[in-house]
Amino acid sequence: MTTEAEADLDLALRALADGNRRAILQVIRSAPQPVGTIAEQVGLSQQTASHHLGVLRKAGLAVGTREGTRHLFAVDTDGLAAVRSYLDDFWPAKLAALKTVIEARQEGPRG
Repeated sequence: MTTEAEADLDLALRALADGNRRAILQVIRSAPQPVGTIAEQVGLSQQTASHHLGVLRKAGLAVGTREGTRHLFAVDTDGLAAVRSYLDDFWPAKLAALKTVIEARQEGPRG
């Protein structure tokens, strides 16, 4: 049975699997941007950029806000935090395995 958190993580990872979406996140990471600017910077049509932004929004990785007549998009750090938390869980095991290998090499025969 999949929990809501697992379903959200699945959506986020699927969204991040697409290179265009990762490029869009790079564009909107430091400041909110309108679709036209995003599309121009990543080399997509506005329609295609809007589609990818919709996927990012559904996955919780981007948010849209209105500023007058413009619709601006920015990174949703909460969505990225869930992905980071999932990936961070892998590091303790990897670091422990690395420590074991290094200690074994240090204790091994010296010749």
